[in-house]
Amino acid sequence: MLVIDNHTHVISPDRERYPVAPVGGRQSEWSQDHPVDIDGLLRALDAAEIAKAVVVQASTVYGHDNRYVVEAVRAHPDRFIGVYSIDAVAPDAVERIKHWQAEGLSGFRLFTTGTTMPGQADWLGHEDSYPAWAYAEEQNIPVCLQMTIQGLPALRELLKRFPGVRVLLDHCARPDLSDGRPYRLAADLFDMAAFPGVHLKLTHRALAAAEKGASVPTEFLADLVAAYGANRIAWGSNFPAADGTPADLLAQARKATSELPQADQELIFGGTSAAFYAGGKGESRG
Repeated sequence: MLVIDNHTHVISPDRERYPVAPVGGRQSEWSQDHPVDIDGLLRALDAAEIAKAVVVQASTVYGHDNRYVVEAVRAHPDRFIGVYSIDAVAPDAVERIKHWQAEGLSGFRLFTTGTTMPGQADWLGHEDSYPAWAYAEEQNIPVCLQMTIQGLPALRELLKRFPGVRVLLDHCARPDLSDGRPYRLAADLFDMAAFPGVHLKLTHRALAAAEKGASVPTEFLADLVAAYGANRIAWGSNFPAADGTPADLLAQARKATSELPQADQELIFGGTSAAFYAGGKGESRG
């Protein structure tokens, strides 16, 4: 099985060349306690027999300065796909998208929540972000969203306006799954399956949510695949933000998906990511 890790981060030891400037003004604890640089990520992937990884900008370290992700992709274009962060409501958002795409990166991330910024930012869906969404739709540039389930109504309105955009929801948008089947507390997440461009990132956070209360991970995965199809679900380790190695996190995810058909597992652990970032390395339509 070809494995692609859809969610990793890298932190440079060189603070002079890559100064800390986190979104929200506070650096994440994980990036201070157990940072991993480019070489360290490669070693961890090799130990887990993971073929490729998406390196997602560490927004809680470098904000929208994506140069270290660029360095990773340029150093190892056969192993890494790069995702950059932008300020979608900034007047120059489209210019920043063009810049980072030209640097060899393959889609942008909007950071609207996180450990240093709890809750859901209210700018998701603001009309000032429309040019960025319109450009992503026009150029077939994928969008990664760090958000909560509370932001899904705003995303729904965006996708009505820009139906051609492909989006990937980090951590499955952090749903509450504690009520178990039929997951009424996460109804908004399942309802988003009606938008064909919506994809889900299956990480340790989503799996942890699926273990709470009456929820059972294998049941959640079965229902998620029934709603979205495995071709819209991609596994990511969230290494090194998550506790454990990529090998540990991969084993956890494989256990949770073990009752799915083999073809679905192959999509979740590699095929979906390959298709979502097909063309990568800065290429876009037009």
